[in-house]
This record gives sequence, structure tokens and C-alpha cells, in this order.
Amino acid sequence: MTAHHPSAQTVSRTGTRVERLPLARFTTLGVGGEAEVWFVETAAQLQEAMEAPYRILGGGSNLVIADEGVSERVIRLSGPLAERDLSPDGQLSTDEQIVTGWVGGGVPLPGLIRQLQKLGLSNLEGTVGIPAQVGGAVWMNAGTRYGEMFDGLHTIEIATPGGTRQVSPAELDWGYRDSGIPRNHIVTRVRLKLRPSTPEEVLAKMDFADQARKGQPKMKTPGCAFKNPGGVSAGRLIDEAGLKGTRVGNALIAPEHANFIVNLGGATAADVHALLDVIRSRVPVPLELEYELWPERPGPL
Repeated sequence: MTAHHPSAQTVSRTGTRVERLPLARFTTLGVGGEAEVWFVETAAQLQEAMEAPYRILGGGSNLVIADEGVSERVIRLSGPLAERDLSPDGQLSTDEQIVTGWVGGGVPLPGLIRQLQKLGLSNLEGTVGIPAQVGGAVWMNAGTRYGEMFDGLHTIEIATPGGTRQVSPAELDWGYRDSGIPRNHIVTRVRLKLRPSTPEEVLAKMDFADQARKGQPKMKTPGCAFKNPGGVSAGRLIDEAGLKGTRVGNALIAPEHANFIVNLGGATAADVHALLDVIRSRVPVPLELEYELWPERPGPL
């Protein structure tokens, strides 16, 4: 066991704060080893950060990071890239739709959804309760059965190692839990396309979507482990295999909902991988992982 030394903080040539940190603190599961984290605030800083192999880390949901961490730089959007302008764009907005100013990819989604509710702006209330940042939520088209991110997008700004471009959703091959945006591209900002409503009506829709999530565990979890295969509930298949409450180390298949793995406290990524392997071996239908794994794992997962 090596002693943990305080992280050394440096500044890159474009002024980016760079620090070696345990990634567990940035994830909803609370596992993951160390990496070099770049706190990027501008397009110039982002281009510099993308000059070497990198990964982008947003809200840290939907993610299982290995106990040994990752070798690549880990980019976090901060500063102006984590700010929002929800004022209507006068040239693009109409009576039927509001197109906002730019919303940074580093903006936490739950706070944004609450703010839209107070403003009486509809289209994204179906994403209530998803603990993501806007960029990551757009990148994977996060959602629930009541709605998804692409219900409320007008323009998406995407950074690539070759520069930044802006696209409309129609230009992307998006679908269920998939934006069609390539893996190494970063959603830096979006403009939202929303429907004028009332705070009361939007809140009622949020409450309705939220009620459906009441059976989900409240402990540390990355979210749903597997995509629903062909419209069948993955949770039901795992439950029918008798796996609810199965435990490896300090990771547990949640008794409330079998498609969730929770951290009881002190779980490791290895514990979680072992549970995923158990599920895959016991459920008779091939299951596709909804989690991102860092680094990617060879073999069945």
C-alpha cells in the first residue's frame, strides 16, 4: 500500500489548472483510482488538453473507473464552460418555442432542470433526477421513459482535436441513449429549444416522472447497469434470475431495483465488475452495458 501524497497542482501553458486526483470523488458510484485532471475553462485550454490522449469526465454518473485509475488526461469543463444563459434568443425564438443562449457542457443537469421549471419552460422535465452534467447527458442522450435530452436541443457545439463545430440534432444519427457524437468528441455548449409553459405544469410533469423513479436506490450508484434489451426490462430479467441482493465485497445488486449496483461503502471497481459478470452469466438474454468502463475491459464486458 503506497502512501497517498498531497496532489501536486500545476498550470499548463494556456493557464489550465492541472492536478493529480482520485477520480472516485467525481463519480456517483464513488470508486476509481487517480489520474491527471485538467480543469478547462476556455476553447484554447480545451485544445491544449486534447493534444495528448484524454477522457472527458462530467457528472460521473453512468461510469465505473478502475481502481488503478486511467493513464490518460481527464478533462473537466469548468469556469465559463460550466455557466448558463437561459435568456431567449430574440432571432430564433417564437411564440411556440424558446431558443436559449448558450448552456455550458459543465452545467449540472439537476440544477438546470429546476431552473427551467421555475421559468415555466418545458421539453426537458423527463430528464429529472439524472445526476449528470449537460455535456455528458447530451453525449449519451440521457433520459427516462418520459423524455430525453434530444427533446430539448437546438444547437450542439462539439470540440474535436481538430477544432470546434456547431451542429443541429438533425445532423446527428441519434437514438436511444446515443447521440451519434463520436467517442473522443466533447460537447462544450448547447442551445436549448423549449416550449413556453407554466412553472406549475412543468412541475407536475417532473413529479410524474419522478414518481416512476421512487423504486430506485438512494445509495451511491452509477445508475442503470444494462440497457433494456428489445423493450424488455433488464431489471426484471436480473430479478427473475434471482440476483437481487447479491453482494460481492461492498458492491450490491440493489434489493429495490435489480438493474442498479450500489456501493455500500468502500466498494472497489473490481467488486462491481464481478457483479456485472455474475449478471451476464445468469441472465439468458445478451445484455448490453449502459455503464461506461474506464479503461474499457476486454472479454464479455
